[in-house]
Amino acid sequence: MSTPYPFTAIVGQDDLRLGLLLNAVSPAVGGVLVRGEKGTAKSTAVRALAALMPEVSVVPGCRFSCDPVSPDPACPDAPHAEAAGVLRAARTVELPVGASEDRLVGALDIERALSEGVKAFEPGLLADAHRGILYVDEVNLLHDHLVDLLLDAAAMGASYVEREGVSVRHAARFLLVGTMNPEEGELRPQLLDRFGLTVEVAASRDTDERVEVVRRRLAYDDDPEGFAARWAGEESALRERIAAARALLPRVVLGDGVLRQIAATCAAFEVDGMRADIVMARTATALAAWAGREEVTADDVRQAALLALPHRRRRNPFDAPGLDEDKLDRTLDEAGPQENSDSDDQPDPDPDGGGDGDGGGDDDGGGGGGVPPQADGDRTPPSAEGDDTPSGAPGGSPDAPGRSTGAEQQPVASAEPFRTKMLSVPGLGEGAAGRRSRARTEHGRTTGARRPQGALTKLHLAATVQAAAPHQRARGRSGRGLVVRRDDLRQATREGREGNLVLFVVDASGSMAARQRMSAVKGAVLSLLLDAYQRRDKVGLVTFRGKEAEVALPPTSSVDAAASRLESLPTGGRTPLAAGLLKAHDVLRVERLRDPSRRPLLVVVTDGRATGGPEPVALAGRAGRLHRSEGTASVVVDCESGYVRLGLAGELARELGGTAVTLDELRADSIAGLVKDVTAAGRAA
Repeated sequence: MSTPYPFTAIVGQDDLRLGLLLNAVSPAVGGVLVRGEKGTAKSTAVRALAALMPEVSVVPGCRFSCDPVSPDPACPDAPHAEAAGVLRAARTVELPVGASEDRLVGALDIERALSEGVKAFEPGLLADAHRGILYVDEVNLLHDHLVDLLLDAAAMGASYVEREGVSVRHAARFLLVGTMNPEEGELRPQLLDRFGLTVEVAASRDTDERVEVVRRRLAYDDDPEGFAARWAGEESALRERIAAARALLPRVVLGDGVLRQIAATCAAFEVDGMRADIVMARTATALAAWAGREEVTADDVRQAALLALPHRRRRNPFDAPGLDEDKLDRTLDEAGPQENSDSDDQPDPDPDGGGDGDGGGDDDGGGGGGVPPQADGDRTPPSAEGDDTPSGAPGGSPDAPGRSTGAEQQPVASAEPFRTKMLSVPGLGEGAAGRRSRARTEHGRTTGARRPQGALTKLHLAATVQAAAPHQRARGRSGRGLVVRRDDLRQATREGREGNLVLFVVDASGSMAARQRMSAVKGAVLSLLLDAYQRRDKVGLVTFRGKEAEVALPPTSSVDAAASRLESLPTGGRTPLAAGLLKAHDVLRVERLRDPSRRPLLVVVTDGRATGGPEPVALAGRAGRLHRSEGTASVVVDCESGYVRLGLAGELARELGGTAVTLDELRADSIAGLVKDVTAAGRAA
């Protein structure tokens, strides 16, 4: 086993270390979500925490880590004989993003269950993580069905495995720690709320601190054992401090005054439910114990709010997490007793207690003295003031004399998003689990049966019995039990929904530059992005204007990044429609090689006009037919407005072999119907 990087050797990142240590002091806090850019020691810190956790006493031979003082009576390995407990280190169990359901919750031996009537159960990762740490790297990329299982286990403290009437239940209480890069997509709100705390991390911009990070990492890589030995003293001191804080924790008093501050703060920031209040109370208590005090102060409440509330204030995936600290201070002053604001009772800003000058713990460059860096949750789009002259009247020629189509205009704010109709890819796919198009999946309604390919995961009981029944006499059946062999087993085939790659091709030319019109267009695209977030799609953004097209955002799971690029999109110039379609074709060609099972949906947002270069309309038609020849499902959002309409977007949709919808028809509450399926190439024929 490789030697882990010492926790106390991590430079800076005070907020990250404090959040992890508070959970080590009080696991009831509920875990921590670490958000930040790549290369900021997120995974290193989480793996290093395991060495600091106190040992746990377990029943000898129990695969589910039962406590010998109060063993779980429903444990699959029960009953447990009375015996002294065995001490072992707390486990850190890593859940891979691509893990199967059976690997997470465990698996039943279906063949033995049917033929012998015994519950032969192989524990999964949830059983291994009981009374330890469950670590999910890139937790925002975790498949939906695994997220659902995690939510159930975290809520009930137990895992249930049920297969065709055979049930197994075992305890699964763990410290949930997740790391994520927000650029790769956001978490579902249900899972986000399950994390007690959240911390934001970023690489230091201080030169000396960055030098120290590199120096220590190189020293560790050259000699891990020797490096760890040099930090053994600091590790031992920190381990003792955690143990002391744990011992002090039951004696910490949470007075009515600070409890009122906690409730007032949660109410003022309009967080959903009561979990935030409970987490804040536990965090404030842990902060007091960590500082060696037996009474919670207003400063503990403030620090707890900065750790426990930012991720609970998000109302949609485009909201930046964060708190208004001025509002927080006003709320605490109004609701709390003045005597709890003694300036002498400050939480220790150095979470590892090392105090050595080269540890980076006292340097604000590493993350800010134990207070998470916060961002204002309200995103204000760039100002649209300035030139208010539209660059082209709807229905007219974008290149008419006297119009300013060549001048670039500043970005305009988007209109309010709305609920859109569901645009789906026709046919039956086999892509990543999601909520958009029909697909063969591991979850959903049963549609048939087949022989299993590899391990059996979903038994089709009727088909299995039907396959085994004709052979019972030849197999010598004499009793009631059904004689089942491996060849009889049948895997259930199921149909559910998949996520798609939704590639937006947005016209940002002069013909779209009228401010009210472009605002409506951005609002429509923002609405479709929200829909893509809810349906677990990947998204990409191609824009075209002037003389060329560009990939504003390569395909990603982060709709937040797509919305940010959309807000800053300028307009003006000619309309190189063909260039936009050809650029989209290049993007889709590469993505088919990277992720061949994920089917694309092309969404072209334009009024259909094409200008610039020789025969721009004919060239755009040929580019559209290229997409059609490859079977790409497409929809054209017709942005043309005014009394005189040329119908060019409809012509483009026919060249693509897809469907055209107007901005009004895109709304889910329009009279055109609730669902609009996209027509694939050749389907109409």
